[in-house]
Amino acid sequence: MIDWVTGGVLIGYVALMFGVAAYAQTKVHSVEDFLVAGRRLPFFFSFATLLATWFGAGTMLTAADSVRTGGMVRAALEPFGAGVCLILAGAFFAKRLWNMKLLTLADFFGRKFGRTVELTAAVVMVPAYFGWIAVQFIALASLLEIIFGLPLNVGVLLVALVGTGYTLLGGMWSVTLTDALQVSLLLVGLLVLGYETLAVLGQGDAFAGFARLGREIPAPMLEVVPSKAPAFVSWLGVLVVAALGNLPSQDLTQRMFSAKSAEVAARACFTAGIAYISFGLIPVMIGLAARLILPETVTQAVVPAIAKAAMHPALSVVFTVTLASAVLSTIDSAILSPASVLAQNVLGPITKRDPLALNRWAVVGVGAASLLTAYMGESAYGLLEDAYAIGLVSLFVPFLMGMLHEPVSGRPAMTSMATGGLLWLLHYGMGWEHFLAPMTAHWSIPPPVALTATMLGFVSYGVAHVLEVRAMTRATEVA
Repeated sequence: MIDWVTGGVLIGYVALMFGVAAYAQTKVHSVEDFLVAGRRLPFFFSFATLLATWFGAGTMLTAADSVRTGGMVRAALEPFGAGVCLILAGAFFAKRLWNMKLLTLADFFGRKFGRTVELTAAVVMVPAYFGWIAVQFIALASLLEIIFGLPLNVGVLLVALVGTGYTLLGGMWSVTLTDALQVSLLLVGLLVLGYETLAVLGQGDAFAGFARLGREIPAPMLEVVPSKAPAFVSWLGVLVVAALGNLPSQDLTQRMFSAKSAEVAARACFTAGIAYISFGLIPVMIGLAARLILPETVTQAVVPAIAKAAMHPALSVVFTVTLASAVLSTIDSAILSPASVLAQNVLGPITKRDPLALNRWAVVGVGAASLLTAYMGESAYGLLEDAYAIGLVSLFVPFLMGMLHEPVSGRPAMTSMATGGLLWLLHYGMGWEHFLAPMTAHWSIPPPVALTATMLGFVSYGVAHVLEVRAMTRATEVA
């Protein structure tokens, strides 16, 4: 049955977002305004856009569904790994990156390693976002399927048009202003839903509901960190992919660059990381509660289903709309990030087109490519994890080494990117779940693919760097 009340509120909310985006467009007068909001964001807006970008389908929908079936260990990716990523960014990277006055992360690779590495990093970075954006398209389309009965394919197209549309209007200003509103509503909605869910479990007493979770959920399902070594290594591999794989990402660094000072950038990252883990545990708890509230055969997304089961109909409408807004806030951020890199670092140097217009065309291109990815049909969790892994295996090593020292050339970076990236692609193409699976499948602790490929990337960087230094020393001696 079509829920026209919820649908009408959702349509009105989307119209409001377009109105905010239209206002944001009045602030855009240059590429710097479009990409990094003129580097003028105060702490609240910096914090809000970081939190809103992270709070998407991965936390709100995918993690809850995954925890419902696999237990707390499945929260390693979302929210724990992604939250740790933000904390690390604030503690170690934000100030230094802000002081470099960059527009894109690919600019960092260009400044440190040269044009070839810049272009290679951009080519790796841009497609890596398509899976993440596709997750958001699928997740929100699933919600539209529940509300309107829209076929999933139609819903995905509609979501893509909406998300791409208001990103086009105001760029980073549009993203930031809508994010601030969306995340404020989302956090209130999460707190209400969390309380109502526990109250249903406890027959009106939220504390009794929490106690019931601890009493009736099987102990293995409540285990956050696996106690057995093979499971722990797999869990650690997922955690590292999320915690480190997103550090060299345009969506994170773009928000650092947009802050009004280095101190604001660092504080916003750190605070957003703490808030992300804290609020991200609410959908995780809901995933566990769904095992007691909903039948095991439920096929729809857990969080919207619990909202309908646990909340007053009026509150359920509000929460459903805020859930949709959370996904939309991630969509606009995720589209703008690779579009910035595509326009500034790939197309910009080879075309004379107006830079601002080029960025807007890039937004359209990224939206279309992500739509095609969504239609490819891979599971949402797989798309999300793959998006994180690509950044880890190919970009993390040169990013970290570029932060730690002044490279002598771009060769070590290229060697590392090729090593990690090609090894990961080989395993992805062969469908191997562990590193060199045909040879390591019988090991008591099979090595994780992404983590092992990254470690070998470190080794190859070190070897290439030493060889480069020796070659330069010999050339100096001969001269």
